[in-house]
Amino acid sequence: MSREKRLLLANFPHHIIQRGHNRQTVFVGEEDYRFYLKNLEELKFEFECRVYTYCLMPNHVHLIIDPGDAPENLSRLMKHLAGRQTRYANKKTKRSGTLWEGRFKSSPIAANEYLLACCRYVELNPLRAGLADDPTRYPWSSCGVRTGLKKCEWLDFDPYYMGLGKTPESRAQRYRKWLLGTIEKKEMRLIREAAQRGKLTASRQIEQEISRQTGRRIELRGPGRPKKK
Repeated sequence: MSREKRLLLANFPHHIIQRGHNRQTVFVGEEDYRFYLKNLEELKFEFECRVYTYCLMPNHVHLIIDPGDAPENLSRLMKHLAGRQTRYANKKTKRSGTLWEGRFKSSPIAANEYLLACCRYVELNPLRAGLADDPTRYPWSSCGVRTGLKKCEWLDFDPYYMGLGKTPESRAQRYRKWLLGTIEKKEMRLIREAAQRGKLTASRQIEQEISRQTGRRIELRGPGRPKKK
């Protein structure tokens, strides 16, 4: 039986999850994390993608990437990124074989409603996993950048993050407050299920329009952005 074709959409950010093979550890030391981020930076420019959020966990990664006009570039970026990390790890440990599970999971995001919620979901992973008491201090995610604690010249800021304030300081402050606020379990469940099933999270109107365009049934949706003052 053939696998269902992955849902990739032009000019949509995508929540991507890729796990180590059999959930094995992918990043052993700091140099492993740094190598991955160096290649992510290089490949985002090569394939003309925008990277809004990242979080590298010991045995998996979360990324939010917008491929722009060429959705196939998302798969190309991920293929090269995974391949480079595999060759690096195999050379380092003098072994052969795969480092990652077969396919990365991806979920297109209706940005105006859910992008900020998905960014928050990604950046709270170290807190949920018990790897950090403060997610803004976790060294291998974009959270510190988006909350104003560190710089990353190649990270992209989406229009909805930019709309949180008129200055970098005000945006970072409001995002941090929202990041650490109360999150409904419904939102967490919705984002998790969307990524696992490769479905779009969107309002009914957008959902129906994308369904017509792709000829595929798309059903998942729910809330997920800071309320306007």
